[in-house]
Parts: sequence; structure tokens; C-alpha cells
Amino acid sequence: MRTVIQRVSRAAVRIDGRVHASIGAGLLVLLGVHRDDDEARAIWMAGKIARLRIFEDDNGVMNRSLLETGGDVLVISQFTLIANNRKGNRPSFNNAAHPKIAVPLYETCVQTLENLLKKQVLTGVFGAHMEVDLINDGPVTIVIDSTASGHLD
Repeated sequence: MRTVIQRVSRAAVRIDGRVHASIGAGLLVLLGVHRDDDEARAIWMAGKIARLRIFEDDNGVMNRSLLETGGDVLVISQFTLIANNRKGNRPSFNNAAHPKIAVPLYETCVQTLENLLKKQVLTGVFGAHMEVDLINDGPVTIVIDSTASGHLD
């Protein structure tokens, strides 16, 4: 799995011109599922997102997580994060998981996040054409790749 995580003041996702979901302060998570991903990686990624210390404490240091701040979360599926750009100029998406694999893993990640945070995690619609609006707070943007991170450490 690969994620791009942005600390936001607010974020929203539109589908067919209508707001499907919106959040206040918290995290916007763009999530791509690799064809080799499994349930363990989805659970690991959810834990990493919940515990990622990128919110400021009373001293202005990024030392607090969603678990401590209670911030909102919006998770958007994005297979293009799995693009391979090593050859040529046209990205290859061959490593992106087929929806039969990707959807359950995406849902496992979201459900695990909800369980950890004890609150609803909002989402887009898997496979839909979406427009995402956000105000990046900081800006703070973190990329996490479960494969590169040794995902079970």
C-alpha cells in the first residue's frame, strides 16, 4: 500500500458535482493498493495513519497523532499512486491491485482506522471519478509505502 497523507484544515470529495463527504481539521489520506498487498498490510497502514505524529503539541512541535487530537479522516482510493514511471513517459498501472483484491483491503484499512479512532472515517467511492478539495495545513504531506517501510516493523 502506498499513501499520501495530508494534514488539512478541511477537505471534501465531490462526485458528479455534489459533495459526497467533507471533514474539518484532520487528515486527507490518498490510498493506493498494490497487487501484492494483503490484510496485514492494510491493518499496519491503518495503525500507522492513526499513530502518525504530525499534529502540533502545546509547544508547537509535531508530536500528536489523530488518536490524541480526535481529528477527522477522509480516505480516498487512488490506484494511480501505484504507478510505475521507470520507463518512458506513460505510467504503468500493472502493479495496482484488481478491484476484487483492492476493495476489501481498502475497506479493511478504513474499518481498522475507525476501530482505532473510535469514530467514523469518511471515504470517497472506490473507482468513481472524484474531485478532491483540500486546504493543506502547514503544509504537511507525508508519503508512506508499506513495502518500503518493512510494513510489519
